[in-house]
Amino acid sequence: MKENSKPATPVPAYQQLANDLAMQIISGELKPGQRLPIETELGEKYSVSRSTVREALRVMSAQNLVTTQRGVSGGTFVVHPEWTHVSAYLESTIGLLEGTKALSLNHLLEVREILEVPAAKLAAERRQADHVDALYTSIGALDDVNAGHRFEGNRIFHVTILQASQNGLLSAVTEPVFDVLRIHILRDAAPPAFWESVAKDHKEIAEAIESGDADSAGRAMHSHLDQLRRGYLDLFQPPTAR
Repeated sequence: MKENSKPATPVPAYQQLANDLAMQIISGELKPGQRLPIETELGEKYSVSRSTVREALRVMSAQNLVTTQRGVSGGTFVVHPEWTHVSAYLESTIGLLEGTKALSLNHLLEVREILEVPAAKLAAERRQADHVDALYTSIGALDDVNAGHRFEGNRIFHVTILQASQNGLLSAVTEPVFDVLRIHILRDAAPPAFWESVAKDHKEIAEAIESGDADSAGRAMHSHLDQLRRGYLDLFQPPTAR
């Protein structure tokens, strides 16, 4: 062992219990909607105090793994999973990492390229008429003089493509990135030329998706995100951090 190595920090008892119960949920041993044993039974089973059990359940509730209901037929139940739970957890976690050395603006933009290029291809193959209408409507918002409205139009365009891909996981893991990026983008207002370029790219992508041309949609999205990444880095990140 190295002289400067430090022993691992012990995991608190409540976190150990929360981790154990979470693994039972992930493995399917505990099913959605299933009621957990009462606090005293959990305490006896895991040889911990009721306060430890309560803290473990609070942690799990914050992670949208369990929910507590009051009343005679109440108790603590395993939640029925929803995509919004995944997005909410990712957004809070990414938000905590944002601005640290562990996660840079460039990292967020790289992840977008990894996820959204195949999403655009899928959207071209699976889009519905309402998706196409929403894409063109969002492009119009880029003419708004309000920077917040412009970014919202930009966000809706990309979210619509994710929805058109008809893959819930793509939406769940990508939308939180938009929300964290919004913190960067709205710190200052990008010049009109920036949004004009975005609108031009969006129109090209929308046309490819509308025509059902997956390869063209993928290429157009890749080109757009590459330009967007360079533009964002120039506008919103100090040169020393690029």
